[in-house]
Amino acid sequence: MSNQPIHIIGGGLAGSEAAWQAAEAGAKVIVHEMRGVKVTDAHSTDNFAELVCSNSFRSDDHEQNAVGLLHEEMRRCGSLIMRAADQHKLPAGGALAVDRDGFSLAVTEAIHNHPNITVVREEIAGWPDADWSHVIIATGPLTSPALAAAVLEKTGEDSLAFFDAIAPIIHYDSIDHDIAWKQSRYDKAGPGGTGADYLNLPMDRDQYYAFVEALISAPLHEFKDWEKVPYFDGCLPIEVMAERGPETLRHGPMSRLVLPIRATRRSNPMPSCSYGRTMRWARCGTWSGSRPRCATVSRPKSSG
Repeated sequence: MSNQPIHIIGGGLAGSEAAWQAAEAGAKVIVHEMRGVKVTDAHSTDNFAELVCSNSFRSDDHEQNAVGLLHEEMRRCGSLIMRAADQHKLPAGGALAVDRDGFSLAVTEAIHNHPNITVVREEIAGWPDADWSHVIIATGPLTSPALAAAVLEKTGEDSLAFFDAIAPIIHYDSIDHDIAWKQSRYDKAGPGGTGADYLNLPMDRDQYYAFVEALISAPLHEFKDWEKVPYFDGCLPIEVMAERGPETLRHGPMSRLVLPIRATRRSNPMPSCSYGRTMRWARCGTWSGSRPRCATVSRPKSSG
C-alpha cells in the first residue's frame, strides 16, 4: 500500500464512508471538512454526515428494492454509515429513517476516534494540491463556491445542480384522531417499525379537491439564490405536481396502491391518506365510481 495518505474533501455521507473504508483497510486518511470554520446555507452543525434534506435512506427491503439491496451490501462490507443508521433508526414503514442528531454524532465520533484518520477543519478553496497523490472530492451539493468553480473549470461544465423537495411539517395535535388510524405503506413493518408507523386520514371527493386547491393557492416558500434551479421530475414539490392538474396527485404520489385497505378496520372503510413519520410525502389515492378519493401529508420525526 502507498505511503501517501488519501485526502478526502468533505465529511458528508460519501466522504465519511470513504474515509472509514480506506482507514479500515489500513490506509492513512486525511479528511478535509470546512464546517467548523465556514458555514453552509443548509447545515446546522459541524458534525459529519449531517442529513440536511431527509431523515430517510429510502427503502431498506433488500429482497424487493435495489436501494435496500445496496444497504445490505454495505452492511456486509462493514459500512460505518449503515451501522450508525441501524443504531439510530426510527419507525418509518419499509424505509430506513434515522434520528438525525444521534446518527450524525455516531458517525462523527467514529471518524474522529479512528487511529488512521486525521480530521482537518479547513476549506479547500480550489483544485486540490498537485502534491496530493490520492484524492476523493465528496463535497456534495453544498460544495464551497471556490471549489465548485474549480470543478466546473476542470470538467468543462457550465453548472452544477442538486435536486430535492421540501416536505411539510404537520403538528401532531392538529390531527383528528377520531378518524385517523395507524398503518404503514404496503403494510410493511420495516427496519424500525411495527407495520403501523403512519397516521392515515380519509378524504372524500370534495375534501380532496379542496386540498388540491389549497396547495395551489397557498403562499410559497421564498427561495434563496442558490435554490433557484430547474425542477427535476423525479423529485417535485407537492404544490408543483398539483399545478399540473387536479388528477395528478391521485394518479402519482398519492396512488392508493401503496396502502392496502383492511376491510376489518371499520364497517365502511374509506380510501386512506397516510400521515407519516418520514420526511417525504406518503401516498394514498382514489377509488373509481362513487367511492371517495383521498390525499396525504407527512411529517419528519427526529430528535431535532
